[in-house]
Amino acid sequence: MLKISHDGAGHTSGAVHDGGTGRDGKRLAGVALMLGSGLSTQAGASVAALAFPVIGPVAVVAVRQWVAAAVLWAAGRPRPRSFTAAQWRPVLGLALVFAVMNLSLYTAIDRVGLGLAVTLEFLGPLTVALAGSRRRIDAWCAVAAAAAVVVLARPSPSTDYPGIALALLAAVCWAGYILLNRIVGLRLPGLEGSAAAAAVSGALYLPVGVLALRLHPPTAASITCALAAGVLSSAVPFLADLLALRRVPTHFFGVFMSVNPLFAALIGLAVLGQHLDATAWLAMLVIVGANTVAVTTTRPAPTTDSRSTS
Repeated sequence: MLKISHDGAGHTSGAVHDGGTGRDGKRLAGVALMLGSGLSTQAGASVAALAFPVIGPVAVVAVRQWVAAAVLWAAGRPRPRSFTAAQWRPVLGLALVFAVMNLSLYTAIDRVGLGLAVTLEFLGPLTVALAGSRRRIDAWCAVAAAAAVVVLARPSPSTDYPGIALALLAAVCWAGYILLNRIVGLRLPGLEGSAAAAAVSGALYLPVGVLALRLHPPTAASITCALAAGVLSSAVPFLADLLALRRVPTHFFGVFMSVNPLFAALIGLAVLGQHLDATAWLAMLVIVGANTVAVTTTRPAPTTDSRSTS
């Protein structure tokens, strides 16, 4: 079962013990934190999109990666000099996934819109949740999600196939992120592995980001939007998710994060004026529903604590 995954422009993956129901007040606080996390992530992506016309997605992603690296480094306090080769391998893989995932997603948002891009990216964790399952209900979930993707990518004169392909690449990266993060969590304590990966990813974006900003000189408004996107899509969700996971079971978190594509579509409509037709809304609801069914019908397995974000 998918343990934890947070979307939009920022991503969280990990696991906590599901034992115990907790108090009602704790549960309500957890729900409020999850709601805030999801809204913050998608709001960050929409704010980032406002900077695309001036500095482009590459520069925005670079700034976001630098913010994420700073936040995670402060939280995880990694000691990279003590890492072994077996620890560095998944960390470097995770750093590469960070870099490609966010760039492909933000470029897809620029081409096909926030709601559609996030919905297609959401297929990554759904695939991980369904992979290897022999249950009939999971097979039906996979069929429903695949049919919804076909509907979303239906041929038309205005279909942006490169944008759809980039969103699907982000989905592949998100699946890889989840799998690599599990390995990193087993080989390194706390947030050290994810913090080191974020730092490496941020370093990779230094020459790329500097060049992009030189080619597209930023205005005060555009750089503010890029920095805000980093905070809203990295720092806020990271802290909110850590607090939420102390109050709600993992499977409940997994169900709630299914609404992120809906948040993305609604915020894309409200902030960016991006409209989806009725068929696209229906396909999006099918994908959200498939994940909800897959997560709610899977028995959670006890795991050790491991949390991270990009």
